[in-house]
Amino acid sequence: MNGDESERLSVGIVGFGRIGAEHARWLSAAANIRPAAVFDPTPARAALAQQRGLHAFATLDALLEDPAIDIILVSSPTAMHFDEAAAALRAGKHVMIEKPMALDGSQARQLIDLAESHRRVLSVFHNRRWDIDYLALCAAIRAGELGTVFNVESRIGQWASCVGPATTDWHPSWRNEASFGGGGLFDWGSHFLDQLWRMMLPAVPVRLFAQLRGNVWTRDCDDLARVCVDFSDGAVGMVEINTTTTTPLPRWHVDSSRGSVESPFSLEFDLNVWSQLTFSPSDGGPRRRLATPQAAALGETAIWERFASALRGEGRPAVTANSVLPTMALLDAAHESSRTGRTIDLMNVRWSDE
Repeated sequence: MNGDESERLSVGIVGFGRIGAEHARWLSAAANIRPAAVFDPTPARAALAQQRGLHAFATLDALLEDPAIDIILVSSPTAMHFDEAAAALRAGKHVMIEKPMALDGSQARQLIDLAESHRRVLSVFHNRRWDIDYLALCAAIRAGELGTVFNVESRIGQWASCVGPATTDWHPSWRNEASFGGGGLFDWGSHFLDQLWRMMLPAVPVRLFAQLRGNVWTRDCDDLARVCVDFSDGAVGMVEINTTTTTPLPRWHVDSSRGSVESPFSLEFDLNVWSQLTFSPSDGGPRRRLATPQAAALGETAIWERFASALRGEGRPAVTANSVLPTMALLDAAHESSRTGRTIDLMNVRWSDE
């Protein structure tokens, strides 16, 4: 561990599954914040937390009542995010929530209001805002390297259920069940939609059409999610999470007035592979690779350190809760569009990345 233990803020983790345990590892490397305790209803996960030096509370209330805990990380299934984050805020804790922030935009706004009324800091762990493939593509667009961008396609594909990486100790199929907030749209889709709208600024989404289908791994929610977005400058974007294909399409495909960009997909979700962005000029010139950052501008541990600094009044968290509301609006619109078969108007959404 780094830093003086007495000066490091303490985090209580709600839900010590795969991602909760990952957060504990990232926090252990931080200079100003540390993992201290967990609440997980599964005895095996509570025992694992204790083996890693964390105190395991028997109930969520007991964790929230501990004055030594400064921050609560909500890393439980999506459907639990609202109730657990709201309870933590009412208990006077600062809160970090794993993505997606909540089941819908209404819940997200309620959490923001609660945080403001209790004068607590609230953030969401949208760490893929700093993926090197995404940053490289954003840099090329911002620099005018691609000219006018008119088509962006962002995908993952595999023949494997989203439950694959889930811990087996507690209801491992939850990612395929709507009652838990399962499905590919909430999983990878929340990251990719968040990247898409931010990448296209100052153009903003104006309408959306989505197809969410349960074909192979679930009939309860989506194992194929396709979301098409029209932007205010005439560009189109698509996010697709397809866990039902044996021939995955490229991670990125972008068309512009100066040519096209494409990168391969990696079944290991390897950012170094995804960042192999090859530009094919429209004038017939030689293909070339886009410049790529050597590492993420802000890694997971640094995101936590920024959060701790914000609690001390030193700047803002890396992801403000308000900046996630547009992403929640897109998720809401996608569910409504798929349910009704209609295109959803987004003209009343406030698009802000702050």
